[in-house]
Amino acid sequence: MITRLSISNLAIIEKAEVNFTPGLNVLTGETGSGKSVIMGAVGLVLGARSDASAVRDGEENSRIEAEFEVGEKLAQVNSVLSDAGLPVCEGGELIVRRVLSESGSGKVWVNDSRTTLATLKNLGRILVDIHGARANQSLLDESFQRTTLDKSAKIDTGRYAEAWRKLSAARAEIEELLSATASEDELDLLRYQVGELEKAHLSQDDEDIASRHAAAAHAEEIVEIAGELTEVLGGDNGVAERLISLQPKFERLKKYFRESADWSAEAEDATVRVQELSRSIADAMSKIDADPAELEELDLRLTTLNNLKRKYLKGAENSVEALMAVLAAKRERLDSIEGFEEKLAGLKKAESAALAAVKAAGAELSQKRAAAGEKLSRLVTRQLRDLGFLKAKFYVAFEEVEPGPGGCEKVCYMFEPNPGESARPLADIASSGEIARVMLALKSVLALNDGADTVIFDEIDANVGGEVARRVGEKMRLIGSKRQVVAITHLPQSAVFATRHLVVSKSVVSGRTVTAVKEVSGKDRIKEIARMLGGEASMPVVGEHARELLASASGK
Repeated sequence: MITRLSISNLAIIEKAEVNFTPGLNVLTGETGSGKSVIMGAVGLVLGARSDASAVRDGEENSRIEAEFEVGEKLAQVNSVLSDAGLPVCEGGELIVRRVLSESGSGKVWVNDSRTTLATLKNLGRILVDIHGARANQSLLDESFQRTTLDKSAKIDTGRYAEAWRKLSAARAEIEELLSATASEDELDLLRYQVGELEKAHLSQDDEDIASRHAAAAHAEEIVEIAGELTEVLGGDNGVAERLISLQPKFERLKKYFRESADWSAEAEDATVRVQELSRSIADAMSKIDADPAELEELDLRLTTLNNLKRKYLKGAENSVEALMAVLAAKRERLDSIEGFEEKLAGLKKAESAALAAVKAAGAELSQKRAAAGEKLSRLVTRQLRDLGFLKAKFYVAFEEVEPGPGGCEKVCYMFEPNPGESARPLADIASSGEIARVMLALKSVLALNDGADTVIFDEIDANVGGEVARRVGEKMRLIGSKRQVVAITHLPQSAVFATRHLVVSKSVVSGRTVTAVKEVSGKDRIKEIARMLGGEASMPVVGEHARELLASASGK
């Protein structure tokens, strides 16, 4: 639950701190005093979007900080924190801080660690459930109605969800295969290209074809030059012979000149290397074949490879290895197309099996929902009686549909406000007051099953009054006995049921509007209830009425 909210420089609020307790926390105050800003601040620390206009005029940034006691949601909260790479929550306390800049940028911290707005939203879904005039519209959404029905009976939808996931995956594979199907023209082209490349019998040995062709084309010139080199290096009176003839002179020289001692060995080593070079050249030349037939064969091979490279390769890549990769890719594509019918049949078989699993899981889920619908109908109708709908009926209707992500039926909440009137879907009911009370009735039923520890009602009692307003207050207090409730209200009949009553007020200090939040009790609370009744506590009738309302709510 939320225990503290601190606000600085947000809209008309310069500085405010609000402490919340378990039970029903009610915020009241004059219109425009800043109650909506406080609710907006709660939304911001739960991940709501904002802009620079939220920053108080003349200030550089706004700062909102909230403390939560995580309680039974600790495991869920720690899972979100771990997924975001944040330290887990220790001691069950979570502190969220958000800073908004006038430039439009912002920063978020959770327990003093920087994080993202997405993480904040994920935490917000676990911690707080907000309902107000706009939030009540979610009650009209079929997915919300289906979800709340499942929550009311704690129905596990995991089996169906997994079956649907497998069916969706099977259908996606079929769609991918169908989208990849080639035309007859593409198929003919692929067959031709694969045939042409395969006919070339490409291999790694072709990588040096250009150098082999150059050697064959210039064989006579190469042999002539190589012969001259071997003659100079290793022939009679060649470099090697002349180095050998110098050895006696090196021997005589080292008798008189010590520095020359190593020259003889170096000359001998040079002789060996010259001889090896001469032999290497001779060996290489022995492999040179000036056969015109081989040259013609190499010429044809080089022409074939160059033509294929120009046709199938683009850019700087110009290797035989790249050609082989093109062949592999086209062969794989061709095999995929030619095996289309067989693959499609296999995928269709898998789809049929997955659909059967979906229908089986869906039938089981539908049976559970039918039972849950009957129970929820009775419980919500009973709650509506307490909220002034003495003859109204609420029930859950089902319409069988094709299997989808949510099941095999459409869930529709039906409402019959008065006897003799036909039941209509909630979406067809125009009265926001009726919608608000149906939502409150649902929340009363779901108090033990709903997700968040804290429920916020932002003027959920709008458009009602009198005895109905009193019953709304009773319901909020009932929910507050199970979960923390924070409610903004303009109705004294609702406000008197608060466990903690907070009054939001504004004043002008040094030419600037300042908002303050103060807990009221005793005479101050009587004064606030009297104001909400349209008078003052000093007025005998109004003051007495305020005291009676408070006494009645407390059971005195």
